[in-house]
Amino acid sequence: MTTYLDGILETHRAAAADDQRPLEPLIEQAKSMDRARGFGDALRSAPSLGVISEVKRRSPSKGDLNIDLDPGLLSQEYVAGGAACCSVLTDEQYFGGSVADLQAVKAAVTIPILRKDFTVSAHDVLDARLMGADCVLLIVAALDDHELNDFFDLAVEIGLDALIEVHDEAEAERAIAIGPANGVKIIGVNQRDLRTFEVDTQRALRVANSMPKDVIRVAESGIRGPEDIPSLTNAGFDAVLVGESLVTHSGPAEGVRSLIDAAAGIGG
Repeated sequence: MTTYLDGILETHRAAAADDQRPLEPLIEQAKSMDRARGFGDALRSAPSLGVISEVKRRSPSKGDLNIDLDPGLLSQEYVAGGAACCSVLTDEQYFGGSVADLQAVKAAVTIPILRKDFTVSAHDVLDARLMGADCVLLIVAALDDHELNDFFDLAVEIGLDALIEVHDEAEAERAIAIGPANGVKIIGVNQRDLRTFEVDTQRALRVANSMPKDVIRVAESGIRGPEDIPSLTNAGFDAVLVGESLVTHSGPAEGVRSLIDAAAGIGG
């Protein structure tokens, strides 16, 4: 049976197969850029909880969320609420995002930015850096071990952090094995199954036990508000990545602040 993830990956791998740009000039161009903003450093230095606030126009399962959002203004709201980092969807076909959205956020705020997309080639890693991102997403379910290691090493080489996304304990083991560990190891547990797009809000708590304490732990998806934060922080998560509940919030800054306050034990 074809899943959501299968269809998305088929589209992205077809585009990657058509990309014949030589890699070496792109690598040299990426290396010549100004130093990236430290995504992992920003999460580690967050006072109580690192909130990665997402710019997300739509989703394949729920349709339009905030299709006419202004990415620059929204990201400024996130910063006003205390967000440590920003995540920007650049997938056009399935999520309504774009490179222009990421670049608008880059121009509007000074916090680090994750390019949220389906990385399936070295070109995707390089493009993340060249378009201005500070972190690239590597989805374990979408890649084999050879690709995971190669893309992680390339990210480190060109100055990017990598958020390595897992969905279960077996994928967490694969993420932990990526090496050499000469880059910041950030592992995100996505509570949304990308094969079905269903959310299991206990997934992050289960998988947390599979991760060593020296990695930066990020809980992703299914975080509806401050009531979900205490259990995640108690399980050892350093950060949360939140999209739908913030892009649909009447006050995005207030939404971010409520998550941080919940982690600090002084709010909702």
